[in-house]
Amino acid sequence: MFEVAVIEDPAAAEVSLDPIRARLLAELAEPASATMLAARVGLPRQKVNYHLKALERHGLVELVEERRKGNVNERLMRATATSYVISPAALGAVQPDPARSPDQLSARWLLAVAARLVRDVGELITGAAKARRRVATFAIDGEVRFASAADRSAFAEELAGAVAALVSKYHDATAEGGREHRVVVAVHPSIRPRDGEAAAPAPPTPSGEAG
Repeated sequence: MFEVAVIEDPAAAEVSLDPIRARLLAELAEPASATMLAARVGLPRQKVNYHLKALERHGLVELVEERRKGNVNERLMRATATSYVISPAALGAVQPDPARSPDQLSARWLLAVAARLVRDVGELITGAAKARRRVATFAIDGEVRFASAADRSAFAEELAGAVAALVSKYHDATAEGGREHRVVVAVHPSIRPRDGEAAAPAPPTPSGEAG
């Protein structure tokens, strides 16, 4: 089971957004049969079976074990991932495109950049899984409290300069066998966590996968 799976197929995205099927996916973090799920969600076993088949067709759940129980074969199913993210690629021609209106100070442009990030990393994860390799990535997630809008503006300007200097230092357009990497840096107001959610991390902490 993957920690996170990216859904790129429009039909699979539609299936996953159905409230009942989304509930079943959540319940299937651990293997369960249709009979077990029916008792948990309060639905007839036949109806649960119908939804499970739809989820299985689109690769969102998988068969873990099949065993004989009385006069029937019991199939234990499990979700293929702990959580799912729907890629903008599932939207086809209407997916966000950062090239349409690049504006560093636009929240909508930031959203388009983030959408492209999900799409691209989703494709990389899918390809790496097929090749049984890891994806070389790096991420920093943190929080900073600005005393004023002027400080925020100065921070953004200094950050942009630092990133530009690093890119200039390490970018080599003529490197034979080199591979291009996309750098995304974003600053946006924090959202207070809802009840039950974890608070934002304190200092920036690097994390990623090496491959």
